[in-house]
Amino acid sequence: MAVIESIPNVSEGRRGDVIERLAASIRGTPGVRLLDYSSDPSHNRSVFTLAGDAAPLKVAIEALFEAAVASIDLRVHQGEHPRLGAVDVVPFVPIEGVTMETCVALAAEVGRSIAERFGIPVFLYEEAASHPGRRNLEDIRRGEFEGLAAKMSSPGWAPDFGPAAPHPSAGASVIGARMPLIAYNINLNTDRLDVARKIAAAVRHSTGGLRFVKAMGVKVDERNLAQVSMNLTNYQKTPIFRVFEMVKREAARYGVSILESEVVGLVPSAALIPAAEYYLQLERFGPEQILENKLKADS
Repeated sequence: MAVIESIPNVSEGRRGDVIERLAASIRGTPGVRLLDYSSDPSHNRSVFTLAGDAAPLKVAIEALFEAAVASIDLRVHQGEHPRLGAVDVVPFVPIEGVTMETCVALAAEVGRSIAERFGIPVFLYEEAASHPGRRNLEDIRRGEFEGLAAKMSSPGWAPDFGPAAPHPSAGASVIGARMPLIAYNINLNTDRLDVARKIAAAVRHSTGGLRFVKAMGVKVDERNLAQVSMNLTNYQKTPIFRVFEMVKREAARYGVSILESEVVGLVPSAALIPAAEYYLQLERFGPEQILENKLKADS
């Protein structure tokens, strides 16, 4: 059985009725499972995790776009998280019985369909990128919705699909294929945004930090605290516990402690086992010692 995961990020995290309509658009697609969804009011963003084969996933993503375009207007949208579109980013991730090439082809097929059906410019990223300068999401999203029209009119920024100007209310969307990543946030015991930004600069790879870590400092207004918001793009080579420890050490430089951390959406169990080994100082521990793994292997 082929299983592809998709994790669309939508620019709405405050209006519960809209979020539920978006979730219902996915649930209404036969052959697709909505595994999880969560919203962050400060980011004003929701993350949906769904899984299925290529054909039903395409239907589900188109249904999500239809609901989002009807409900979200970026001209009045505000939030801490950078965003380019109403449906901001849609990655496809190979999970079981499917290749990355299949996900790349699906990203292009969905991108073309979204552009034709809704008049939304679509940029392809990561493994589906049409050229190296568009592999990184942050490069495409730089300038956000407010700067999108000017960006698209500059050389080299025509979309892969769709019109040469943003959709008036839905902006543009970024669609691609990638390996699994972990959305991981660490909340600090302070409201100092400058501290969160300094820590993010120290930990992220692009400014000299840990490989496979993308990070930014944001303010969580409803709790009056600062947050280091991260994407971990290869948990095998840069494990969660190493990221946590570096943020902890950097925070201590400013007299700040970690309040808590959180995983947004789903996380592979293989990403959590090294953290258990590290903090519990387990010796000669392996995945085969986990009860659920053993039961699955013996079934």
